[in-house]
Amino acid sequence: MKEILLVDGYNMIGAWAELRELKDRDLGLARDRLVEILAEYQAYTGYKVMIIFDAHMVSGVGRKYNNHRVDVIYTRENETADERIEKLVRQLKQIDTRIHVATSDFAEQSVIFGSGALRKSARELLIETEIAEKGIDKAVEIAKKQRHSTKLPLSDEMAEIFEKWRRGD
Repeated sequence: MKEILLVDGYNMIGAWAELRELKDRDLGLARDRLVEILAEYQAYTGYKVMIIFDAHMVSGVGRKYNNHRVDVIYTRENETADERIEKLVRQLKQIDTRIHVATSDFAEQSVIFGSGALRKSARELLIETEIAEKGIDKAVEIAKKQRHSTKLPLSDEMAEIFEKWRRGD
């Protein structure tokens, strides 16, 4: 079954302490950090992650781009992230696809749940991203130990390059 996670970007930024602090200094950095966190989550879980931001906070209204293999979508003018998420749920919903929507907006949770998507609060997603980060760290440690047991020497610099490739950077 294909798993898709739609994320209300500014909702997560407002709900996660690390991102809230970054937002107070630089909103762009907070957005970038959210994309990084969710790129790792995507790599770890296999979910297709799409982050939706309200366009009124940025230039480039209505645009979509791919960053770290995560789809980042800015709504059109006069369109909210909630409206775009609802449209995406309808467009992406198929028999072999499970859609999760991450938002702490209770009204939005009710609407998307009624559309057949599964809801996930900002706190739930934060916990899941922390678990994914620990899982990645553990996998990297195991890989390092296995690397040292190989007959081919691999410098730390090369290992870092391979790790960036693995993450899609």
